[in-house]
Amino acid sequence: MTDTRTPGYKASKEQLLQRLARVEGQVRGVTRMVEEDRYCIDVLTQIEAAEAALNKIALGLLDDHVRHCMQGGKSASDERVDELMAAVGRLVSA
Repeated sequence: MTDTRTPGYKASKEQLLQRLARVEGQVRGVTRMVEEDRYCIDVLTQIEAAEAALNKIALGLLDDHVRHCMQGGKSASDERVDELMAAVGRLVSA
């Protein structure tokens, strides 16, 4: 069965793709670091940076989903959505 709903990120798709490409480059950089036998802590630091970037992308997608897919666009409940997204952000950052 084909899903015909429009994704919430449609308006920011180019920005999303740019962010994903940046993370892809970070991961290739980590691979290169391992190939070059770089210091473990340096590799771990770069992995942490890539994870943080992916988490930020995921939070943005979740925000788009809540605001557009679940809610159907802007409405009076934006304040509640902001509160939810802040809570999710704190959980991911912890």
